[in-house]
Amino acid sequence: MSDNERMIYDYRGKSIPHKILLILLDTFEIFIPVIAFSVMFIVFVIQIFFRYFLDNPLTWPYELSVFGFIWTAILGGCFARRMGVHVVFGLVYDSLNDFWKLIFRLLANGIVFAGFVISFYPTYQYVKFMSFQKSTVLRIPFDIAFSPYIVFMVLILGHTGYDLVMDVKKLIKGEYSS
Repeated sequence: MSDNERMIYDYRGKSIPHKILLILLDTFEIFIPVIAFSVMFIVFVIQIFFRYFLDNPLTWPYELSVFGFIWTAILGGCFARRMGVHVVFGLVYDSLNDFWKLIFRLLANGIVFAGFVISFYPTYQYVKFMSFQKSTVLRIPFDIAFSPYIVFMVLILGHTGYDLVMDVKKLIKGEYSS
């Protein structure tokens, strides 16, 4: 995918379904994590204020900040995957020629894709199972607290599947450039 196609908020010249998809991706990968991080930060500041200035520690801010962190980290990871800015260990990969880089990408993405496909249904069942448990203070059901992981799996499967298709097309056409 070229840099222009990866631009955020650039919906010009796109078909309606493509615009809807990009808006949904931006909502789950940018806006929800930003809101979750903002809530986490505000609650953290409230917690510090009550604990150290009013000498009256609150219990709910910790719980909300943990859930905010979970939502921020998991959904933010999807954005990093979409933009290709996630952590990589490229010592071996960078020393390869373009053909072998393509092969390595196909292997790595294939393994990730297969792992996520295999684990998707059991993970979904477990998150659904967690609905009877609630957080201690705010009584938030754990299926809601951990549901971003299901969204994470779907988005990573989508991004990885897209990259697999693009790399297979390159392999078939003989285009080995990175």
